[in-house]
Amino acid sequence: MTQSYVIIGDGIAGSSAAETLREGAPDADITVITDEGEALYNRILIKEFAKGKLPEMPISIHEPEWYEDRDIDLRLNTLVTNIDPDGHRLQTHEDEVIEYDKLLVATGGTPTQLPVENSDADGIHHFWTFQDARSIREHADEAETGIVVGAGLLGIDLAAICGAQDVEAHYLMRGDCWWRYALSTEGAEILHDAMREQGVEPVFQSGVDHFETDDDGHVTAAIDPNGDRYEGDFVGIAIGLNFNTEILQGTGVERDGGILVDEYMQTNVDDIYAAGDITRYHDTILGERAQNGSWDSAKAQGTIAATNMLDPESEAFRFVSSYSITHFDFPFLSFGHPTIGDDECERKYSDTEWRRLAFKDGKLVGGVLIGDLSPQSAYKKLMREERVVADQKDVLLEKSVDLDELAPAQEQ
Repeated sequence: MTQSYVIIGDGIAGSSAAETLREGAPDADITVITDEGEALYNRILIKEFAKGKLPEMPISIHEPEWYEDRDIDLRLNTLVTNIDPDGHRLQTHEDEVIEYDKLLVATGGTPTQLPVENSDADGIHHFWTFQDARSIREHADEAETGIVVGAGLLGIDLAAICGAQDVEAHYLMRGDCWWRYALSTEGAEILHDAMREQGVEPVFQSGVDHFETDDDGHVTAAIDPNGDRYEGDFVGIAIGLNFNTEILQGTGVERDGGILVDEYMQTNVDDIYAAGDITRYHDTILGERAQNGSWDSAKAQGTIAATNMLDPESEAFRFVSSYSITHFDFPFLSFGHPTIGDDECERKYSDTEWRRLAFKDGKLVGGVLIGDLSPQSAYKKLMREERVVADQKDVLLEKSVDLDELAPAQEQ
């Protein structure tokens, strides 16, 4: 009997799952449902598009023909309104009923709204979809002054867009440095200086109390909690995601800051799986639940989820993710889980070269590399091996990391 697989979400997690399912089940019925109006595109490259550096064409990864050639039923502009796990079926906004044998939820998130006055004014942007990127590019090209809110990996994209589009901007941050949970002020200052060179001024211990607008409802300025006023006719906000789990209400699927899944991407409900940044998965390296929104992690999760949909509990998700930033004259990369841990070490090698490593229970769990990315393979290997190495920080912080110089695990 022909198996039917349904995937909700056509991001990299959903798409990689669809591809894996088709390779493993040539005769299966595969349906991909997305509420977006276009097929899979590169979320990494849309920031370059918004900066005015790329045309639209290289951004798309899969045209509709890609799905047709693989006999995958792609449903664009389709919203799932109800899931019935007992009946193994779901319902769309057009009251269509679609049955499934196995279901994958890869719906991602929606940008969190800033809960302040006038946060919905014209000229205020959130950056997540390709359509967001189009609006941002068009507006930034016309704007003269800007404001960026959100001191994380998505916020710095908005800051870089302002810099590339010659928008003189202030970057309002709540703490004393950018991405303060992963960087010290010394490491972050390398990024701060690079922002300033592009015309974006970091403002610390700040934020937004409310926005001001003109008579037409267009944003004109932000007032921070200190009472300071920053003019801006372009505003970019990136303060996190609200995960799209509403469709799972009433299904019994466990949720807590995301969809809870095991190392096989299975939920607690039979035949329902999840993948991508929406998941809180069992990390077999950490030995606890983790969450990761990077592109490479989402792609790997989608592949693993599909593998286990085809052959239950056949392959566990065991992966060290990484996230890179290419906005400046030096490279930047984070790996693993750099914001957690009970111990850390760091070193500055030059004005644009710095490194920080995070440890938990003596094991390397993540880090940040600025300027020189060459040690990343060695660090990821140590993470996968789960070696206790926190007592050998000097070796790990050598300019050139040689794992052979580490004491053997049994001698530690």
